[in-house]
Amino acid sequence: MSTGFYWDERCFWHAGGNYALTMPLGGLVQPMAAGGLPESPETKRRLRNLMEVTGITRDLAMSSAPPATREDLERIHPAKYLNDFKALSDAGGGELGLRTPFAKDGYEIAALSAGLAKQALADVLSGKVQNAYALSRPPGHHCLPDWPNGFCLMANIPIAIAAAQAGGKAQRVAVVDWDVHHGNGTEHIYYDRDDVLTISLHQDHNYPLDTGDVADKGRGAGEGFNINVPLPPGTGHVAYLDAMARIVIPALDRFQPDVIIVACGFDAGIYDPIAQMLCTAETFGQMTRMVKDAAARLCDGRLLLVHEGGYSEVYVPFCAHRVLEVLSGSIITAPDPMADTVAARQPSARVNEFLSGLISEMAAERGLAP
Repeated sequence: MSTGFYWDERCFWHAGGNYALTMPLGGLVQPMAAGGLPESPETKRRLRNLMEVTGITRDLAMSSAPPATREDLERIHPAKYLNDFKALSDAGGGELGLRTPFAKDGYEIAALSAGLAKQALADVLSGKVQNAYALSRPPGHHCLPDWPNGFCLMANIPIAIAAAQAGGKAQRVAVVDWDVHHGNGTEHIYYDRDDVLTISLHQDHNYPLDTGDVADKGRGAGEGFNINVPLPPGTGHVAYLDAMARIVIPALDRFQPDVIIVACGFDAGIYDPIAQMLCTAETFGQMTRMVKDAAARLCDGRLLLVHEGGYSEVYVPFCAHRVLEVLSGSIITAPDPMADTVAARQPSARVNEFLSGLISEMAAERGLAP
């Protein structure tokens, strides 16, 4: 079966401002590439361009999707939040939370971004595709039900999960978040529940500053179903794969999900402007291989990756292309042009030994590994 790739040009038109030069945004006025927040369309658009140039699109089932409906959105977000968002969007844009500016039509574009994730998950669960990638924008993993933050305006992955659960298509869902920032929104939504396992690998106290601690394990029925893996700045390829092998994969084996979803941020990449990690394109490729193998073993291969952060316009496309190569099994490649350099800049064996000890402590606390 095929790998689905869900995207829509309109998602690239989301903007953290109200004008292109002096022209108000909205309708047929497209935002400028330069300026505004680092969450720009260019990392996503350059990925799509790279995919066209290499030809990997021929090995993917490419499609758009309908926006998430109001019913879909209200399973996660209160009506007041949605009403306020819609009204401000119709009035030309603004900001409802922290670092979440949007222009006219921002509400509709955010609903489309969530709709891409929803449709991708539905198609994975129905067997229409074996696995899928949703190029959602704006991202979603920081968004709380009534408080958008960190560039995230709607909780894309929870919206998709809620629709699948409401339709009886899946009950036990695992979310693995390897965005460099803590997946605080997803954690918040499922903190009291045992039907969704949330795992976040992130740079310790990058963003948000006050969430993502190892001790935060869930509450009530959700106790033990939230796992945080905060890693120090400078963590690279070896330690990320170590954390995946000794914490993430054993936790998935223990949980036995119906489907695995990855909040796929690329801001742990070595060239990201707002993080200090040292992951490479191959790091993301190998992590994808690990979750793909886990999905094959645990849930008939059902796997969805949903795009989150990543702000190096030059490097993100190569990281994401490598993920798509592994996800689809395509023989078409886009070799990392900086492979030798990023390999030379990896942490020393001594640093990796320290990080291994730290990962061992976090794994042991979860009863996952010695």
